[in-house]
Amino acid sequence: MKKIISILCLTVCFTACKTSKTDINKAIENISTSYLAGQVSEIGSDKFMGRQPFTEGETITINYLEDQLKSLGFEPAFGESYFQGVPMVEILSSINEVTVKKSSKIFKLNAPDDAAIISPRLKKENRIEDSEMIFAGFGIVAPEYGWNDYEGLDIKGKTVVVFVNDPGLYTGNTDLFKGREMTYYGRWTYKYEEAARQGAQGVIIIHETEGAGYPYTIPRKSSITSRFYLESADSNASMCQFTGWFSADAAAKLFNESGYDVQKLRMEACKKEFSGFPLDMKISLNIRNSIRFNKSNNVAGILRGSAKADEAVVYTAHWDHFGIGEKEQGDSIYNGAVDNGTSMAWELAIGKAFASLKKRPERSIILLFPTAEEQGLLGSAYYTSHPIVPLKNTVTCINNDGLLPIGRMKDVTITGYGQSDLDSIVRIAAEGQGRYVAGDPDSHTGMYFRSDQFSFVQKGIPSLYCKGSNDSREYGKEWAALQIKDYIENKYHRPADNYDPESFNFEGIVEDAALAFRVGYEIANSDFFPKWRKGSEFRMGK
Repeated sequence: MKKIISILCLTVCFTACKTSKTDINKAIENISTSYLAGQVSEIGSDKFMGRQPFTEGETITINYLEDQLKSLGFEPAFGESYFQGVPMVEILSSINEVTVKKSSKIFKLNAPDDAAIISPRLKKENRIEDSEMIFAGFGIVAPEYGWNDYEGLDIKGKTVVVFVNDPGLYTGNTDLFKGREMTYYGRWTYKYEEAARQGAQGVIIIHETEGAGYPYTIPRKSSITSRFYLESADSNASMCQFTGWFSADAAAKLFNESGYDVQKLRMEACKKEFSGFPLDMKISLNIRNSIRFNKSNNVAGILRGSAKADEAVVYTAHWDHFGIGEKEQGDSIYNGAVDNGTSMAWELAIGKAFASLKKRPERSIILLFPTAEEQGLLGSAYYTSHPIVPLKNTVTCINNDGLLPIGRMKDVTITGYGQSDLDSIVRIAAEGQGRYVAGDPDSHTGMYFRSDQFSFVQKGIPSLYCKGSNDSREYGKEWAALQIKDYIENKYHRPADNYDPESFNFEGIVEDAALAFRVGYEIANSDFFPKWRKGSEFRMGK
C-alpha cells in the first residue's frame, strides 16, 4: 500500500503543473548547445589558471561565477554575498625516498612512482623510523556484515597496509557487502579514517586499477600537489601521521619477499575467516610539509520560492581543479574542461531556465558551486555544516560531475541507483525524453562517494547524481565505453582535459540539463520530500 501511495505522489508531482507546460517548455529552450559551449570554452580556458583554491585562478573563477549568477537574476545566497568562506589549510608534502627493511635486506622505493605518500599532520617535518608494517586485508570494520579486518591485530603506532575496495568486487558475491558495487567501506577515505581510529601511525593502500576506479597516475599526481583540509581544532592529530598508496608493482615486490602473491592474497582476504598478520618489515621515510592557512570560497546564488521560500532544492557542481602543476606534453595548466567545466555549465544553464520562468517555483532554488571537491568534498562538507536553508528543509541535492560532451544518450545512468525514491522521479522524466534509467555499470569505482551530493547524503538528505553516459543514441554502448575509457586514461586529472570545439558535442548535456531542470521544478512545486529506500545504508531509523 505504501508503495502505491508513493507512486501516486510522484505521478501527482509530474502532473500538477499542466497549466504551466508552456512556461516550462519555454524555460527549457534556454538550455542550448551554444550556451553550454560558450561557458565551457570560457571556464576551461588558460585564463582561469586551472581553478585551484588559494590561487589567482580561484579569484578569477569565483568572480566569474558571481557575475553569471547576477546576470541570471539569482540573489546572493550568503546574506549580501555570493561567497561562503571555507577555512582550510593547504599542505604540500615533499618526500624523495621510502625505505623498507626486511631482516638484513633494504628496499628503496621511489616517491611518487612506487609510493605516493603524504602527511596530513600540521607539522613541517614528519620523520617515520622503522615503523612496523602490518597487513590488515581490506582494512574494514563493518559489524552489519560481520566483518572485522583488525580483529586480533596490534597496529597501534604501526603502519597498516590494506587492499583497495571491498571483498564483494573480487568475488562477485552479493552476500559479501554489495557484490561488485562498492560500499563506503571500499573507499580510500574510509580506509584512512578507520586506520586512524585503530591508532595506526600510517596507512598505505595497495593500488589496483579496477578496485580504485582509476590508474595509479591519479594518487601519484595527488601526492606531489597541494592537499587541502578543513581547519580542525586538533591540527589533524586525529589522522594518521602519513597516508598513501603503493603501486601494484612495488607492492608485489615487497610481498614476494615475504612469500606472498598479492593476487592470491587478495582472494584469501575476501574470506570472512581470513586474519591479517605482521609483514616482518619496517618502513622509514621523512616527509617535509609546506603549510599554509587560508580561506577558499563556495559560491552560491538563490532564487527565492514564491510560497515556501524556507524550503529549497540545491543544485551543485564543484568549481575547483588542480591549477598549474607537473608538465605533460608541454602543458602544465590543468584546465578541467570536462572535470568540471561541463557540469558548471550544466548548472548555470539550469539556473538560466529557472530564472526565465514567468512564475517562480514554490520552493527556493539554490545554485551552489562548492570548492575543494577534488580534495575530498571539502566545500560541500562545509556547506552542509553551515547551510543557507536548514537541512531539515533542504529537500534534495541534484549534482553533476564530469559530463562528457559526446552527444545524445539513450540512458540516464543514476549513480547510487536504488538508494532513494528519486529514481522513480528520474524515470518519469527520462521516459518523457525517450530514454531509460539504468544503474551505474561501474558502481565498483564508488563514484557515489566521490562527488558533492555525498556530503548531503551523509547528512541524511536523499540526493541525485545522474547523467547520460553509457549508451550513445548514434553509436551504441561499446562506443560510449571507449569514450569514457579514453577520458579516464588520457585526460582525467591531467593537463589534456581541455576544451575542444571540434570534438565536443553538447547535445547530450542539453538533455541532461533539461531533465535535471524538470526533476527539480516538479519537486520545487510540490510538498514531496524524497525518502530513502529500504536497504539503503543511509536510511535513518532503519
